[in-house]
Amino acid sequence: MISASTKRTTLAAILLLAAAMPAYAHVGIATTSSFAAGFAHPLSGLDHMTVMVAVGLWAALKGGKAIWAWPLAFVGVMLVGGALGMLHVPVPFVEPGILASVVALGLLVALAVDLPVSAGVAIIGLFALFHGHAHGTEVPENAGGLDYMAGFAVATALLHAMGIAAGLGLGMRFLGLARAAGAACAAVGAGLVFGVL
Repeated sequence: MISASTKRTTLAAILLLAAAMPAYAHVGIATTSSFAAGFAHPLSGLDHMTVMVAVGLWAALKGGKAIWAWPLAFVGVMLVGGALGMLHVPVPFVEPGILASVVALGLLVALAVDLPVSAGVAIIGLFALFHGHAHGTEVPENAGGLDYMAGFAVATALLHAMGIAAGLGLGMRFLGLARAAGAACAAVGAGLVFGVL
């Protein structure tokens, strides 16, 4: 039987996804200089929310060290990417990489791909670099951007935690639901790639 707290967590995740508006990696210079703006940004669009929740779901499906290693890798490398963006260090294929992350992470969950933890860290880290860099480049030169990135990191970690909670709460009995969520993530990514979302 699914506990009441698991049902609430899953419902909250669904409502957040439903309420999100499509976002692209550019949020505008005026909105990148506060903790609140950084915290709100991952909640502002399907691309961000689906990737963050997918990381958590995939980690929950893998279990063990992946539950903490994969989200930690995403947040850590995302911050490195943000620093590179703020320093104007070029990283190729950022926008395509972000879109690919939505599709790929959705498919990894949908197919319940079981990779070694280190391979998952590498995949997640690559995608996190793109996400972080895109947002680091948006920070105005006259603002340090640390508050924004801190807010972004906290919100990202919370979305990972929602994915983990949903994945663990559903458990193996409801693996199909977790995989369906991954398929939905991949579909959102395809919709963004083809401009229908």
